[in-house]
Amino acid sequence: MFNRDRWKEILEVLSSNVFRTLATSFGVGWGIFILIILLAAGKGLENGIRADFGDIATNTMFMWSRNTTISYKGLPKGRRFSFKLEDVQAINDKVPNLRFISPRNQLGGFGSGNNVVRGLKTGAFNVYGDYPEIIRQEPMTITSGRFVNQNDIEYKRKIAIIGDGVQNELYDQGETVIGTYIKIQGVNFMVVGTYQKKDSGGGEEGQKEIYVPFTAFSQAFNMGNDVGWMAITANDGSSISELKEKIVGVVKENRKIHPDDKRAVGYFDLYEQFNRVESLFGALRWVAYFVGVLVLLSGIIGVSNIMLIVIKERTKEIGIRRALGEAPWSIKKQILMESIFLTIISGMIGIIFGAAFIYGVNAVLDSVGPVDMFINPSVSLGVVVSALVILIFSGLLAGFIPAQSAIKIRPIEALRTE
Repeated sequence: MFNRDRWKEILEVLSSNVFRTLATSFGVGWGIFILIILLAAGKGLENGIRADFGDIATNTMFMWSRNTTISYKGLPKGRRFSFKLEDVQAINDKVPNLRFISPRNQLGGFGSGNNVVRGLKTGAFNVYGDYPEIIRQEPMTITSGRFVNQNDIEYKRKIAIIGDGVQNELYDQGETVIGTYIKIQGVNFMVVGTYQKKDSGGGEEGQKEIYVPFTAFSQAFNMGNDVGWMAITANDGSSISELKEKIVGVVKENRKIHPDDKRAVGYFDLYEQFNRVESLFGALRWVAYFVGVLVLLSGIIGVSNIMLIVIKERTKEIGIRRALGEAPWSIKKQILMESIFLTIISGMIGIIFGAAFIYGVNAVLDSVGPVDMFINPSVSLGVVVSALVILIFSGLLAGFIPAQSAIKIRPIEALRTE
């Protein structure tokens, strides 16, 4: 490995026909380049999808009520029902490994008219009655003031936390927000905080929401102990997908719904959807490796063929070296080193061009702004290390057959070759 004469010989062999060497190395470099680009593109798509999820607690399900479709215990089908606060307590008591259960109520949305007034300004916004835990399930950045706390729930305080979108529509630029009042369907609420959503998927609409204490919401808008819907998050290490049937079963039992009624309780399993996306990206990574390795393999075959030609051209030289007593392993090692050296240099050039291409793409994305579902395409250090391992293995593979061919040549036959 550290023999100076050996490396000098390797360089002489590769530089004796520069065009052939460049043509041979192009296949290997192109294969690594394609592999890196495919992996970077997959990562960019993955980053974009993850940004749509934001920092939301993915081990979460959302549950709401619908009409029953099966009569049960004297109650007719088609019955409309609502969740109650006692359902929340029953779920908490009967279903283990739940981290948060957040009952929620909502005003606005789905094309409703203006429901919030401040002075002469009005707007149509989603208004949520929530418990403090919702900020752990649907993360947001409190930009000023505070969020709902347990005292607000206990004392039914009429306070509100508004998004930047609400602030922009109801307040002038630079106007003080904290301590002012807004009127939600005729009821005054004092603004005690402002927020920005951490996820990028909602954009401006994601900031046009107002959060108030659940108890104050119920009192102000005559909701009693009704619950519109729930956000339920499982503990780390547990799957909400495995618990959802038990959760739905508890609600059906409390609301006198037939156990086989599949449509009475609606739910959305975010964890299940997230796992599907994760599986998709895992499959994409394998496809990228598979396609990249196939392209690389074509280049390796080219290297092996060229090495066979080189061995043919050097048959007499190999015969002389064998006649002078050089061991077969020494000749085999020489051929393998030439193949590995050519493959690694070609692959490193492919890695450099791939990195430059990714840098250029990121520079363009930074200049034009974020692109939906495609953010920061990149490859990790692990990918580079994997590429190097592939290159070393490929070099051995490309040189093995020519090396075997070289040591099979008998010295007397090699010396007769013209």
